[in-house]
Amino acid sequence: MLAGKKIRVLVVDDSAVMRKLIPRLLEGDGEIEVVGTAIDGDFALNKIEQLKPDVITLDVDMPRMDGITALAEIVSKHRIPTVMLSSLTTRGASLTLKALEMGAVDFICKPRSSSRVEEMGGELIAKIKAAARSRPVTHSEPPLLRSQFKKRSSGPNGYSAAETIVAIGASSGGPHALRFLLPRIPADFGAGIVIVQHMPESFTAVMARWLDEICEIEVKEASEGDVVTPGRALLAPGNAHMRLKRTTLGGVIMLQHGTLVNGHMPSVEVLFNSVAREYGRNATGVILTGMGSDGAEAIGEIRKSGGLTLAQDRESCAVFGMPRAAIEKGNIDAIIPLTDLPSKLVSVVGRCGNLEVTHDAELRRA
Repeated sequence: MLAGKKIRVLVVDDSAVMRKLIPRLLEGDGEIEVVGTAIDGDFALNKIEQLKPDVITLDVDMPRMDGITALAEIVSKHRIPTVMLSSLTTRGASLTLKALEMGAVDFICKPRSSSRVEEMGGELIAKIKAAARSRPVTHSEPPLLRSQFKKRSSGPNGYSAAETIVAIGASSGGPHALRFLLPRIPADFGAGIVIVQHMPESFTAVMARWLDEICEIEVKEASEGDVVTPGRALLAPGNAHMRLKRTTLGGVIMLQHGTLVNGHMPSVEVLFNSVAREYGRNATGVILTGMGSDGAEAIGEIRKSGGLTLAQDRESCAVFGMPRAAIEKGNIDAIIPLTDLPSKLVSVVGRCGNLEVTHDAELRRA
């Protein structure tokens, strides 16, 4: 985007009320210009060439041509950054995650009532501005790990508690980055993994299942009292802060429904501070793509306590805000392309057990 140039936005929604309210919200910001609206995906595709928007807001669920169908052409043909508008339902979550997988930059949940649309104004404006500055995700999708064993079982009566921890924070673009990273972590990975991804409550359980289906490690939405074990990733639920506490069982998940931290719940800052305190030099902190600066301060606490801190590089980030904030504070030991991050984590953490695994040769060089 050129300095001083307004962000041209096309609003696509089948609701006449939303097509009126969303432009009104957006045009209250002097950096945004709504250049048009469309009733469904088909109308939107016809208007793109004429209006040449910089960003599209796209309703997920519409008659005739829905947002998923339209997004496929927007991404492949026009490469215009797109922010999805989703309902707060399990079906809406599944469709939205599919959209993010296809290349949508971010999403926002529509309020249940049109009378509350103004409440999403600030968040939508911020995400449109981030989308306008975003980069298309260009890394390829190499074959997923394939091995001759099943995922290790979990829980205090299964494998031993993790002595080392990898804590990951992500926001905009994070689902796509995690979908690349986690399937490339082998099941005999020697550390537990805990993740905060900025996402609403109804979405995190769906996302955990979405990731678990393609990973060798177990991926689940965290519950109070879950034990952190090697080869298992626990994703913070969308309505609670997640902390870790070392006990005789090992690291145990603690959830707290409280106030927003850095504008978020769950917050990366909260997780990283507890990881630094409880795991010290046995911790690795990772900041992936995302808008804002959540976690940028607390990842420095992991570094001060002797742990390793990593950030995803600009070129592979959809939105470089969170990594950049941590880097500018001097809190990052190494800046890593997403394609190199799985092998970096395996080399740092190592593996556990005596399982013999045959991995794809190309993946070993990633």
